[in-house]
Amino acid sequence: MRIRSLGVIDDAVVELSPGFTAVTGETGAGKTMVVTSLGLLLGGRADAALVRIGAKSAVVEGRIGVRAGGPAAVRAEEAGAELDDGTLLISRTVSAEGRSRAHIGGRSVPVGVLAELADELVAVHGQTDQQGLLRPARQREALDRYAGEAAGGPLAEYAAAHRGLRAVTAELAELTTRARERAQEADLLRFGLEEIAGVEPRAGEDVELAAEAERLGHAEALASAAAIAHTGLTGNPEDPESADATTLVAGAGRALEAVRSHDPALAALAERMGEISILLADVAGELAGYADNLDADPRRLAAVEERRAALTGLTRKYGPDIDAVLVWSERSAARLGELDGDDDRIGELTAERDVLRGELSVLAQRLTDVRTEAADRFAAAVTRELASLAMPHARVSFAIRQTEDPEGVEVGGRRVAYGPYGADEVELLLAPHPGAPPRPIAKGASGGELSRVMLAVEVVFAGTDPVPTYLFDEVDAGVGGRAAVEIGRRLAKLAKTAQVVVVTHLPQVAAFADRQLLVEKTSDGSVTRSGVTVLEGEDRVRELSRMLAGQEDSQTARAHAEELLASAREAAG
Repeated sequence: MRIRSLGVIDDAVVELSPGFTAVTGETGAGKTMVVTSLGLLLGGRADAALVRIGAKSAVVEGRIGVRAGGPAAVRAEEAGAELDDGTLLISRTVSAEGRSRAHIGGRSVPVGVLAELADELVAVHGQTDQQGLLRPARQREALDRYAGEAAGGPLAEYAAAHRGLRAVTAELAELTTRARERAQEADLLRFGLEEIAGVEPRAGEDVELAAEAERLGHAEALASAAAIAHTGLTGNPEDPESADATTLVAGAGRALEAVRSHDPALAALAERMGEISILLADVAGELAGYADNLDADPRRLAAVEERRAALTGLTRKYGPDIDAVLVWSERSAARLGELDGDDDRIGELTAERDVLRGELSVLAQRLTDVRTEAADRFAAAVTRELASLAMPHARVSFAIRQTEDPEGVEVGGRRVAYGPYGADEVELLLAPHPGAPPRPIAKGASGGELSRVMLAVEVVFAGTDPVPTYLFDEVDAGVGGRAAVEIGRRLAKLAKTAQVVVVTHLPQVAAFADRQLLVEKTSDGSVTRSGVTVLEGEDRVRELSRMLAGQEDSQTARAHAEELLASAREAAG
């Protein structure tokens, strides 16, 4: 990894070799930034506070080996990344404003893709993870992870049935609790539909009646205007000497027809005059018919106004016009059908709920059986590991229990509460010495014991669900003496099958490492590239002496450091 402008680190290169790598240094030197850097590369949360003061951004670049065809390689290629001979290049940039960018194999990707790769590549553990292990939910997750597919299959089926039951229960609750509101809504809809049905409106009827009312209300004026216009076109039969438009236009047409052959332009005008004459005759005929057909019956006008009033009563309540009223009627009829069918739906949902509860009961029992069996194996394996971590008399066990609930599912002949992961409450118990009652590890384990329990759990997982790399951030906190030696020995054993990186203050742990990296500040308080160095030979002895006694040149501390290294090599051999 190359780390730039992250926390106290200005610019540093960290090369993590296969096997066991220990990262050491003075408190505050920036050792934990190694863990933070790897966390960022693997999709960890970006925080602007991580950016070194005065820098525009923090950058972490990493080169990670992946197995060709493995899940990590496949997911990276799906994201468009290119692999270079089994090596994946990853970079993460965090700006001083908190914005984050990620790249894999030269391709920009969402940060979530890095998190997906993390599950296949690295298991990261630190002090916060120890606190997480205290939560029963995390303990149940650990047990299910250990059980593997035996729990995974039933858990997936249970989760699907649980989601279905929640949906059915929510809909059923809504239908039953809103019964009064639904009844009131149905009554209002029925009233409206009956009112509309009583009027029997037609689409566009309000527009038609408005036009007819306008015509009937001005019948006399319309008839008078039509008569005057007709007379103007055809003349007054009672006055033979009166001039009329039809006669005048006909005379003009005859005058043009007599000379049209002498000039094509005049011939064209003569044709247009003929068209005018025909048009005048047609208009005159239609005016005569209009006047004859005009209905001036006041009773019809009264009937139209009465009908319009009835339609206005509907448009005032149900829509701006009759077409909108008819649309409201159609939709309301459909809604009323839904409301009237709710009783049937309640019956269907009740039956469906009972079926799903039955399924959950069966699946919850399967999960309980699988967890109970896996808990015995898991506890025995962790207990064996604790014996190798200077806790020979410690015993680990699981308490798997359920809480009674009359509204719950049936498990083991009892009605018990249930959740999205089954009906079991899982708790990890520790009896640190003979005669001590098993107690929850949150109450029964000291800080050092909790560190060893966590390490033991991870070692057990390594045998059943291995990942290529394990990263421990001061997982040995609160431990010393022989227990520290045993932790170092156990980490070295884990490193035989995986890459193990440990940030540690303990020389007993660091002595077992295949490679030791020293993180140290320069005089100005920053960590530069040269500030992360590989310790070998005399340099490693000096650092172990400092860790042992705080004095690099103490002969007693140097002798102890050399003894630690020799013991570790002997144990590894």
